Amino acid sequence: MTHLPRSFFQRDTLAVARALLGQRLVRVFEGERLSGLICEVEAYRGADDRASHAYRRTPRSAIMYGPPGHAYVYFIYGMYFCLNAVTEAAERPGAVLIRAILPQEGLPILCDRRPGIPDRHLTDGPGKLCQALGVTLALNGVDLTTSAELFIEAAEPIPADEIVATPRVGVRGDEAARRRPWRFLWPPIADTGT
Repeated sequence: MTHLPRSFFQRDTLAVARALLGQRLVRVFEGERLSGLICEVEAYRGADDRASHAYRRTPRSAIMYGPPGHAYVYFIYGMYFCLNAVTEAAERPGAVLIRAILPQEGLPILCDRRPGIPDRHLTDGPGKLCQALGVTLALNGVDLTTSAELFIEAAEPIPADEIVATPRVGVRGDEAARRRPWRFLWPPIADTGT
């Protein structure tokens, strides 16, 4: 399989967000491939998006101003990691939060990492998928286009008529930020709303 190239990420954040649906997120952990098809994402931009970490440049959000195609991993609520793919060109901040995947490979390991959780809920939220895949701050900044441990493989694009757009979940900022339909879902998954 082929890693998505840097040119895939070096585009408008909304275009990248839609195009990520159906692509395969892969985490190689101790020689085992864990993967799933990306089925829910949210787009975030810089100065024009008060919900974005890059609305103000900080040490944490500086990675969003860097070259596209890198992983931006951050810790929230004192308990969850979230995985983003940096987009746009350097100094033009943007990233796509990967909110959910449909598991494809490594199901026994995913289940071990999230014991007692039904298969359909193993990776249906940003913190859940990071827990299942073992994504932590150690992967912040990894180059998704060249890494052997965390990357996105090219798969068939999803037709536009199969993509649903909604406002993002639980975002802060002004009303415009809260209402933007920058969350993209690919059926057949159910809308998690989380």
